[in-house]
Amino acid sequence: MKFNYYVPTKVLFGKGQLNDLHKEVLPGKKALIVITSGKSMKENGYLARVTEQLDKAGVAHVLYDKILPNPVLRHVMEGASFAKENGCDFVLGLGGGSSIDAAKAIAVMATNPGDYWDYNEGITGKGLPVPNDPLPIVAITTTAGTGSEIDPWTVTTKEETNEKCGFGYEKTYPTLSVVDPELMMTVPPKLTAYQGFDAFFHASESIININENPIGEMFALKAIEYLTTYLPTAVRDGSNEEARYYVALANTLAGFNMICTSEHSIEHALSAYHHDLAHGAGLIMVSLAYYQQFIDRHACDELFIKMAKAMGVEHASSAQDFVDALAKLQAECSVDNLKMSEYGMEKENLMKYAKNARGAMGPLFACDPAPLTDEDVVKILENSFR
Repeated sequence: MKFNYYVPTKVLFGKGQLNDLHKEVLPGKKALIVITSGKSMKENGYLARVTEQLDKAGVAHVLYDKILPNPVLRHVMEGASFAKENGCDFVLGLGGGSSIDAAKAIAVMATNPGDYWDYNEGITGKGLPVPNDPLPIVAITTTAGTGSEIDPWTVTTKEETNEKCGFGYEKTYPTLSVVDPELMMTVPPKLTAYQGFDAFFHASESIININENPIGEMFALKAIEYLTTYLPTAVRDGSNEEARYYVALANTLAGFNMICTSEHSIEHALSAYHHDLAHGAGLIMVSLAYYQQFIDRHACDELFIKMAKAMGVEHASSAQDFVDALAKLQAECSVDNLKMSEYGMEKENLMKYAKNARGAMGPLFACDPAPLTDEDVVKILENSFR
């Protein structure tokens, strides 16, 4: 087995770590702070705490606060122009995966010509090499789900063509990340569950991925163990500091080796058309049928058994034990009755979603433990549809 492993991000992990941000050597003298258009960063005082830290460090800052839950191309371009106009020399993403993903994309376009889609793959992307290094990126996560604080990946939607595409390379790793569970105590139960399962599937997809490796498996299995143990408690009681700590740790561990499979491609196709669909919710909807496809084919039984054991099924002996444990975990987190139809999805559009998944994020299909055709994806969606 051969593999490369490279994670250059410095991580400050633990309760109260944000309070020491001013002591760090920050990568510039003027930051573009990127947050979503929602109210939580301001109302919960997180933005004020970050600006206070920057002020203590002698770092100037301006705010860009238009990012949507599913970041879109027009805001990437607008944010990049805003960074250039204000002479920003680094970008700070504050919030969940949306803000941090957008910060990475904005950092790329703040130093490069043309349109962001020039550098993306996908249906209408040009896939050009990025000529100039992006601005340095600092990530401060207030959620436990995407792992974006520790990986180079960013996901953006081009609204005109319903393309939701991933992008990233070694230059889009954050230089510095703060993972402070204290900032996650206010996440409501439903979003805690959605985000936690996003982290869970980063781990499980990395394990069944054909590029799975020993280091990644180590991180992923521990993430699965922590999420199975602590996510239900975090959903039921968001004030439980121990649960928040271990869910945050699981998210970051999963991010250390995030190698996604086509499960993410399929969900991105759904939320590319239905922007109000939370990424984690979409993954939950398709997950049982998705993994069942590979279990029915006996594509990687031993890996499913390993994950089942990490989920507490001590005497797991069948790949089916994993799906059974996953269904149980979803029920414990009260996300076992999500309905695609409630987000406006219709059965007659399932092939459209399948083709979009392959067109926008086709390379992830090559990572699957067994080949999936468009018809297989439609079957997964049919079996998931409610």
